[in-house]
Amino acid sequence: MRTIKDYLMLALKGSGMGAADVIPGVSGGTIAFMTGIFEELVASINSFDATAVRLLLSGKIKELWKHVNGSFLLAVGCGILFSVVTLAKIMLYLLTHHPIETWAFFFGLIVASSIFILRGIKGWNIVSVLLTVFGIILGITVCTLSPTETPDDLWFIFLSGAIAICAMILPGISGSFILLILGKYEYIMETITRLTSGDLATALPIIGVFGVGAATGIISFSKFLHWLLGKFHKQTLLVMAGFIIGSLVKVWPWSNMEAIKESQFPGLPEEALALIPLEQVDMHYTGAVIFALIGFFLVTGIELLGKAFGKKA
Repeated sequence: MRTIKDYLMLALKGSGMGAADVIPGVSGGTIAFMTGIFEELVASINSFDATAVRLLLSGKIKELWKHVNGSFLLAVGCGILFSVVTLAKIMLYLLTHHPIETWAFFFGLIVASSIFILRGIKGWNIVSVLLTVFGIILGITVCTLSPTETPDDLWFIFLSGAIAICAMILPGISGSFILLILGKYEYIMETITRLTSGDLATALPIIGVFGVGAATGIISFSKFLHWLLGKFHKQTLLVMAGFIIGSLVKVWPWSNMEAIKESQFPGLPEEALALIPLEQVDMHYTGAVIFALIGFFLVTGIELLGKAFGKKA
């Protein structure tokens, strides 16, 4: 039985997932993985099945709530929602004005989480190495895809929600980055901003359709992921760990020089920015190292605290 303190901790972990999910290149699934709630999250989502429908139609709400692990999902979901709503503007600001330090922080965070995930996998052999390398190659491939122009029609918003939410629960791949690839990241972030500003007439239908698509996608995909973890647990973890390592190419602090130039020379047109030599750009190496170390030791601290509390329990 979980206590109120336990549910508050779950909400905090959910807020960490939400904060990661608004950053292209950072995975909410990685946060779930490193905070120890990933498998329970997948299993809980997977419990929305025929039994859940039968319990709902028969009015057995209490049994339904227990069947889908409702208290767990509510706590995590509230944390995610809180972060997405409150941090969307902040993250956009940081990425715009402090891109190097922001990406460096998440680079350090992902490096540390990758190390701890790999250390937790036992029985390494040549197949394990090959699966990890496959995950790395897959992660690099996905994370080096270029964003594309796509329509703003509601059918595509539904599709974007269904695809992005699948990525949001996968360690190593960011739902926000999938939205970036689909050309819908800025569109959705601006819609969330309009929603929080009270512009319900235009923002609510878009967010509603996106949410329905997300619900459809996550319930469908979670069943496949739950099956993979049940049948090929170690192999799935190895590929996911490799994917996390491969995703580092996306969060390398100096991977987007255009954004860095825009942050240091605001207001200049793209043509003028392209002409600025790298010698005139402040690379913020010291700040990048500091924030990367902060991210690294933040994950290390969380991991050590988790082990300490686990031993006490």
